[in-house]
Amino acid sequence: MRKTILTLSLLTLIAALFWIAVFTLPEKNLRIIACNVGQGDAFLITKRNTQILIDGGPGNKVANCLSKNIPFWDRKIELVVLTHPEEDHYHGLLEVFNNFKVLYFLSNEAESGNQSFGVLKNLIEKENVKLISTQRTKKLKIGLIYLDILWPLEEYPQKGNNNNSVVLLLKYADFEGLFTGDIGPDAIEDLLKAHRLPNLEYIKIPHHGSKNGLTESLLDATNPQIAVISAGRNPWGHPHKEVLDMLSARNIRTFVTKEEGDVVIATNGFTLEKVN
Repeated sequence: MRKTILTLSLLTLIAALFWIAVFTLPEKNLRIIACNVGQGDAFLITKRNTQILIDGGPGNKVANCLSKNIPFWDRKIELVVLTHPEEDHYHGLLEVFNNFKVLYFLSNEAESGNQSFGVLKNLIEKENVKLISTQRTKKLKIGLIYLDILWPLEEYPQKGNNNNSVVLLLKYADFEGLFTGDIGPDAIEDLLKAHRLPNLEYIKIPHHGSKNGLTESLLDATNPQIAVISAGRNPWGHPHKEVLDMLSARNIRTFVTKEEGDVVIATNGFTLEKVN
């Protein structure tokens, strides 16, 4: 009798885990989640069992975002991107590399003297993550997702971490989204000279909505439908009124993480919607 009870309990547990897995299967649409990590950046892109993480934010808040948007049984992230080595972009990646198997790591190879950045580099080396340099790679394909690495240019002079942020153009069917790190006006003008950008469905506004980030010329060149600003409580007043007015004047749907929480946009490659 005891053996029968144990067998039934085991079968019940297996059935429960099966149905939990079924109900947590990723949907077929591509999703872009601007994680609410406070004053920093962390953007998770998912397509079924494929995940791309752009930056990790400050602290460990990114872990909550990943747990909500990646099935519990999927402990692999195909690509992690660090746009530039500022703590509000990289610190949360310590938690990511400690808890997930990361296949590829993309960065501009810039350095930081912060001790925590050294810990991150050691962790990446220890886990034998494959490294991708923006200086040698300009295009990536991950499943049905295409990434064009637009910035920094190999010959671009070092003008501080922000202006050397990795800038990515994501393409999925007819959907195109731009991820801009903390790039500033000078670099934006040079980027626009180097690349003819398409009309966008989605743009991540540079530098947390600082007036030292977004420019009229970038909006003129890309005509985005949706803009997302990742910002938390901060002493600088991000996002600045000048940036919000710029977006409002063009009737661009704008979402700010410190007001909305996680901002989730889903697309089938042709239409898009805000999920939450």
